[in-house]
Amino acid sequence: MGKTNPGNFFEDFSVGQVLVHATPRTVTEGDRALYTSLYPTRFAVPSSAAFAASVGLEPAPVEDLVAFHIAFGKTVPDISLNAVANLGYAELRFHRPVVPGDTLSTRSEVIGLKQNSNGKSGVVYVRSTAINQRGEIALDWARWVMVHKRDVDAPAPEAVLPDLAPALTAKELLIPAGLDFTRYDFVAAGEPHRLGDYEIGEKIDHVDGVTLTEAEHMIATRLWQNTAKVHFNVEARPDGKRLIYGGHIISLARALSFNGLANAAMIAAINAGAHSSPAFAKDTVYAWSEVLDKAELDAPGVGALRLRLVATRGRDESMTLRGEDGKYAPNVLLDLDYWALMPA
Repeated sequence: MGKTNPGNFFEDFSVGQVLVHATPRTVTEGDRALYTSLYPTRFAVPSSAAFAASVGLEPAPVEDLVAFHIAFGKTVPDISLNAVANLGYAELRFHRPVVPGDTLSTRSEVIGLKQNSNGKSGVVYVRSTAINQRGEIALDWARWVMVHKRDVDAPAPEAVLPDLAPALTAKELLIPAGLDFTRYDFVAAGEPHRLGDYEIGEKIDHVDGVTLTEAEHMIATRLWQNTAKVHFNVEARPDGKRLIYGGHIISLARALSFNGLANAAMIAAINAGAHSSPAFAKDTVYAWSEVLDKAELDAPGVGALRLRLVATRGRDESMTLRGEDGKYAPNVLLDLDYWALMPA
């Protein structure tokens, strides 16, 4: 029994603790193919090597979220194996595109702790960094997760809440070396819309929906080597249901956003994210977006669009985020604030 890993519980964490996560993962073309089979993604840069080369990216990168899922999955055995739920993200920046052949390794530092009032769990805040085989940062981010206590009578630690930026500015975005959208092929990409065609405050209903299945979400979660019990084991939750990994909803919503945002070609940063309600198999997921900001960048022909991406259970043509009480509408599954690179 002493050789197995039961995972860390809330009282096992301390502020300043550094966790080096096991199992580095080499990205392959298989990851690109499986991602495309799991999500209805059609963005041109990760789909076409020729298109990627035409905008200065060679070899062609995989979807930005492939890198995120792989890096995130490394953290689960040490941080969220005993999670109640993953709660949110902040300050996520993609430092450079990830291409097949890159090997990602991840480490995390505990930057905050707060026990919940029920004394049965607490929130752990971490900052995680994924590096490639050359020691270069691929992406880094902060997240917070609710974790069970092993012993409800264990004393509560001093509450430490990290100071996280509500959003990154356009100037803080990292543009891939060589990126050039001056010869961007709008016909191949699928839509004619560029940065100037979007207005701050505009909302876009992405129209399409996808019904969640048990098989697909478990394949996806295993693909990312995410071992959180709540995603696989029906005995891990009192309701006997397998919770859909929040990242699965992020990728699904991002893929659905192609219809109306086909030229939001690459994710540069995630400012904030909240999984406002749990999702389960048989839920049908739709998505809509709101334009929050936009900016022209230094790279040739490249602009940035700041977007709120909202995933809902069932289609919401009114595109309502919150009720009159200020709380998330009950059908909202995901509220994701991110910056995307697109032709200016």
